[in-house]
Amino acid sequence: MDGDFRTQFVREPAALRQFPALVLNADFRPLSYYPLSLWPWQEAIKASVLDRVQIVAEYDQVIHSQRQEFRIPSVVVLKDFVKPQKRVAFTRFNLFLRDEFCCQYCGSKGDLTFDHVLPRCRGGVTSWENVVAACSPCNLHKGSRTLKQAGLQLAKVPRAPTASEMNTHGRRFPPNHLHESWMDYLYWDAELDA
Repeated sequence: MDGDFRTQFVREPAALRQFPALVLNADFRPLSYYPLSLWPWQEAIKASVLDRVQIVAEYDQVIHSQRQEFRIPSVVVLKDFVKPQKRVAFTRFNLFLRDEFCCQYCGSKGDLTFDHVLPRCRGGVTSWENVVAACSPCNLHKGSRTLKQAGLQLAKVPRAPTASEMNTHGRRFPPNHLHESWMDYLYWDAELDA
């Protein structure tokens, strides 16, 4: 099985609007919570026909090929275990997820940008340790000044997150669409309430 097939997650909203399939690793955990590992139904059926996945839940909808009828998969499990990535990619989405979609200066949500704590013009680098989520008003207020000069304080010191921390954050910010057939697989490793 090639690595590209196993690790490429579909992130195109248009492809996922209709009948996405939740992709689970061989241990029945999602490959990723950030973003949630989803494939379009076409990829899920292709993987099933190629015997790369097992279908564990299906939508009620059916599609037809020239010779066969298929129920659209809603949950698939990889037959081969994919070792989870330990390094978290430094992306805009992951930065916002690390900062829980909140401005690190005022705590507001929405209209987020990112800000270099030590401005680039003063030698600041673009890294986990120097970039935070910031709302537009705070970012404009800070400009190219230091935190002290702008009179701002950080909610928490920026640092590189672990994959485990990102999975925890990812569970708190699920995508807009969660099919009921996915629920038994998304939070099965969470502690139960007493």
